[in-house]
Amino acid sequence: MATQPELVELTVVETLIIAAALLIGLVGGGLAIGALTGRSLRHAKERGEDIIRSAEVVASDKAKDTALKAERAAAAHRGVVDQEVKAALESVRESQTRSQRLQETLERKLEQIERGEARTRGIEEQAQAKLAAIEEDRASLAAANEEASRRLEAMAGLSRDEARAMFLDEVRTRSARDAAALEQRIVEEAEGRASARSREITVMAIQRYAADVVSESTIKTVRIANDDMKGRVIGREGRNIKAIEKLTGVDILIDDTPGIITVSCFDRVRQAIAAETLQRLVTDGRIHPSRVEEVVEQVRKDISQRVVQAGTEAALEADIRGLHPKLIEAMGRLSFRTSYGQNILKHSLEVAFLSQLIADQLGLDGAMARRAGFLHDIGKAMDHEVEGGHPAIGMEFAARHGEKSEAVLNAIGGHHSDIPTTTPYTPIVMAADALSGARPGARRESMEAYIKRLEQLEAIAYEQPNVVEAYAVQAGREVRVIVDAGKIDDATTHAIASAIAKRVEHEMTFPGEIKVSVLREVRAEATAR
Repeated sequence: MATQPELVELTVVETLIIAAALLIGLVGGGLAIGALTGRSLRHAKERGEDIIRSAEVVASDKAKDTALKAERAAAAHRGVVDQEVKAALESVRESQTRSQRLQETLERKLEQIERGEARTRGIEEQAQAKLAAIEEDRASLAAANEEASRRLEAMAGLSRDEARAMFLDEVRTRSARDAAALEQRIVEEAEGRASARSREITVMAIQRYAADVVSESTIKTVRIANDDMKGRVIGREGRNIKAIEKLTGVDILIDDTPGIITVSCFDRVRQAIAAETLQRLVTDGRIHPSRVEEVVEQVRKDISQRVVQAGTEAALEADIRGLHPKLIEAMGRLSFRTSYGQNILKHSLEVAFLSQLIADQLGLDGAMARRAGFLHDIGKAMDHEVEGGHPAIGMEFAARHGEKSEAVLNAIGGHHSDIPTTTPYTPIVMAADALSGARPGARRESMEAYIKRLEQLEAIAYEQPNVVEAYAVQAGREVRVIVDAGKIDDATTHAIASAIAKRVEHEMTFPGEIKVSVLREVRAEATAR
């Protein structure tokens, strides 16, 4: 197809050549005619004919060559086209083969799906038939139950809802009674095994140790000879009292109360320094800022010596050896600290000795228990300066200053159950701590807090069902509850006591322990005539 324009172009060229040859011949012939005679003209015609014949031969040869080339080019192009057509036909045949195979696969899948659908329809028909049979049986059973219920209601004289409610109430009552009885039996068995031994150890420890408790007020007062001294303590424009407060870190309260200056501070050591400074200044009579600074420095040194001396004497009294000087100083600072009016250093000594006695009775290391009990409240020496509870503060402080024993550190950090118990000495210290705080007279509280605690105890008791009366006795260490004997049995009585005790533990804060006594009284009367 591409060689056809080339063939036409060669034919035109040959035609032009032929036309030129003819033209040359004609011109030559004309010239010859005009210049020669007849013989020359004849000779020129012959020459022109020869030229024309030669041109025709040449043109014929050229045309043959051009036709041959065109035919060869067309043959080559036909070969390429034939190969391309053959490749295209082969590709089409392969595509047809793949399409046929895919169609066969799809037909097989379709047949499988149709067979599966047929089986599914059969299963569904069977399921529908079974469901219909089940519904018929269910309807028959419901009818039979309804008939039986009507007969039972007619025989019992109760409706279905009334019978169900009565049955559930009975089951609930029996379950509660059985659970309370089981709980009481388990508690009694456990208490029976532990009561005798624990009572013996506790009473023995209390009987063998007794110590005076030094109680100090939370506010220090300094007595002065006359009210004129108050003006001298204040100084011009308050410079003297400001100097005292700045150097000691306390608040000085001067009011209309005659003969008294009050020192207020959470840190009992700083409070003692300020109170003694005021006492010395008032006694000396020389009160001015430079004198205040001098006296405060001297009193601070004296108090530091007393702190170390108090800690050393307490460690010697408890026979605790190898304490770091910082631990001794911290224990000495506890002599200025009270809790519910109970001196913490004296309390620590009590706990130390009680812990040793309990540990000895249990066959444990008494010296280790005594050391743990002595240091258990050391965190209270700096809990107003460091964030956190005193058990965690004390454990970290003791570990930082050379205390390596796991038993001692766990007792310090866990005697209020803040961390898991890892040694038997921790519960021993907890028991000794409770004994020391619960001893009558060991701690005191304000009348307002005391009355509030009694009212809260009685209110918790009255919230229990079927409670008739409740009384807080023994200075709030026992609550006695009277229940309705006609509505409460013995097992439920124990359950009420446990419920009250649990609420008291979670909702109230108190030293030692509180006993809950629930009383159920039955009176039987008869008259003989």
